[in-house]
Amino acid sequence: MSTTFQAFRVNQSGEDFSAGVSEQTLENLPEGDVLIRVRYSSVNFKDAMASVKNSKIVEGYPVTPGIDLAGEVVESDSEHFREGDKVIATSYEIGVSHDGGYGEYARIPSQWIVELPDGMTLEESMVFGTAGFTAALSVHRLEEAGIRPEDGSILVTGATGGVGSMAISMLAKLGYKVVASTGKDSEHDYLKELGAQEVITREDVYDGKIKPLDKQRWAGTVDPVGGENLAAILSKLKYGGAAAVSGLTGGTDVPATVFPFILRGISLLGVDSVNCPMTIRRQIWNRLASDLKPKNALDKMKHEITLDELPDAFNTLLEGQARGRTIVKI
Repeated sequence: MSTTFQAFRVNQSGEDFSAGVSEQTLENLPEGDVLIRVRYSSVNFKDAMASVKNSKIVEGYPVTPGIDLAGEVVESDSEHFREGDKVIATSYEIGVSHDGGYGEYARIPSQWIVELPDGMTLEESMVFGTAGFTAALSVHRLEEAGIRPEDGSILVTGATGGVGSMAISMLAKLGYKVVASTGKDSEHDYLKELGAQEVITREDVYDGKIKPLDKQRWAGTVDPVGGENLAAILSKLKYGGAAAVSGLTGGTDVPATVFPFILRGISLLGVDSVNCPMTIRRQIWNRLASDLKPKNALDKMKHEITLDELPDAFNTLLEGQARGRTIVKI
């Protein structure tokens, strides 16, 4: 095994900023009891934010971004993993304060690692990645809240993004009627291919006005957008409905009233993929390999790139033009 490898590194010192592929050494990897030969990573909004100048989420430079990774164990001091095991590592401090998946090797604490489930390939695990895990956890939370297919349609916002695309395909497989919301007129056919039965515009969800209570439309929502858009949705959920919320691309302030909660008994469900307990994390990954695994949708969502192509992928994501999931073959 070579002691040097290629990685996409980001560094900033004062106003001097750099981001690109360079040669690294195993000796400079951070602490961790499992060394992984990374085969695939993925591109998430958090990765793009970690790779720009004056990033607010990187805790120290230099850093290798990539909050997701999948590969084989090459060295292990953990009793839970041995050489040759195929594994997944996402979230926690990976790619933010701990070198992540945009390198040929990564050293990761064993308590952050999940065994690759039966019925899933390393490539598929990164098509899912944090976005797919978040979508699955959102669906799981809606199920826990008692939302069933017979209760009515489920609204998915940010539908062409990673979480949205994944949520549509998972919900459709489980038998839910999915309504997808998007601002991209050109993507309606794509969303219907994923399983959406109806595609509506962003303005159909939020037209600039928020009523304390509005017409009841959806039994639930998977919402990675947040902001005023979420406030409008809460006012339109059916009695006993629920909103699984995982993002803030629409803003952090939600100017809602208590009326949907106390007059319609709706639930607001927070979805956290970063520090999700390992017992639930394993359960969700196993579901992604079984009942939540889309039959043909993964290939429709997937776009594969190399480490050298990461800057362009980041720009596409930050400009709001991304579709589906971008994976990085390493």
